Amino acid sequence: MWGELIPVGGGDTIPLLEKKILIGRRSSCEIVLSFPNVSSQHCELNLIDGYWEIRDLGSSNGIKVNGERYDQKWLHPGDEISIAKNHFEIMYEPTGDAPPEEDDPFELGLLEKAGLQKQAQQRRRAGPPPAAKKPDKKQSFGAEEDAAMDWLMGDD
Repeated sequence: MWGELIPVGGGDTIPLLEKKILIGRRSSCEIVLSFPNVSSQHCELNLIDGYWEIRDLGSSNGIKVNGERYDQKWLHPGDEISIAKNHFEIMYEPTGDAPPEEDDPFELGLLEKAGLQKQAQQRRRAGPPPAAKKPDKKQSFGAEEDAAMDWLMGDD
């Protein structure tokens, strides 16, 4: 046994017997939670280098660790996991080195995370885009269109 999930508020403990555990509503999951707010394949627990990691599998109601929503999170003994509205405390003995430090979610701005900040900075360094060129007078559309073009281009 690699640890256990203890239901908060009481209930039978769930032993963690495998190093990779699928949790969801489907009967094919290693841990079945038969509740309508639990997705068919809700999340996954993985034992990596002696520490458990939880990963959301695109569920509708998500996962939380100690009240904070995550897509993926390293778990420490005593952490509270919320799977939809079902709460568990994970208990285990870590057997490896501490998991890698997690990124600070506020370290980078949203534009940087999306890769847009660097692009905007590169555009600014390149200078302003070339000015629009006035179309050749050879092409004529009609008196009204020519007057509108002159007005738009600042030629009075």
